[in-house]
Amino acid sequence: MLRITRDGSHTLFSPVANECYHSQFGAMRESEHVFIQAGWENCLKSDLRIFEVGFGTGLNAFLSLLRAEKDRKKVHYSSLELYPIEMKTAEELNYFELTDKARKADFLKLHLAEWNKTTAITPFFSLEKIRADFSTFEPTGFYDLFYFDAFSPEKQPEMWTQGRFETLYAHANADATLVTYCAKGSIRRALQSAGFEVERLPGPPGKREMLRARKFT
Repeated sequence: MLRITRDGSHTLFSPVANECYHSQFGAMRESEHVFIQAGWENCLKSDLRIFEVGFGTGLNAFLSLLRAEKDRKKVHYSSLELYPIEMKTAEELNYFELTDKARKADFLKLHLAEWNKTTAITPFFSLEKIRADFSTFEPTGFYDLFYFDAFSPEKQPEMWTQGRFETLYAHANADATLVTYCAKGSIRRALQSAGFEVERLPGPPGKREMLRARKFT
């Protein structure tokens, strides 16, 4: 079910999780704040390997694609999703209208890309969409940046365990960063127990705080 958030950007309501994909205080603002400003801008590498938990609407991937073009960085983006949205729903989302209407085709390419295969979307951005359940998934690669954008711990507790964070830590490159909108104390402690050094940051509109975790070696 399509919904308009306070910044004019779309979100979807998931009947499976009984929760919206993005903040109703502003889907675009939340993604920009949590994943681009706190995550992307904290990584200084010229080539980035990103792993996202929760492809969802494709908003985080699209914003990263735009930023890759702007910064002239080559990005390999892997994203996990068990319940992908339908193409007709993706076509209704207005993210390209609020950023760059000329990039509509690139946004749709993200959703049209084959599952479990790497697809070059632009010269700077390749996408690997993985159809899998994160609660049992074992990555094979190593990554510089993690976007943790699963539904909330109350809705999907199996996604937010110390064991799951230990798996990500084991597949994190030196100086890797993990960002998430969630700032619950239990999640911060789970990340710390997994090996990450964790800091609280100011959250996006509607949330007081968010978390950023780092792997230092």
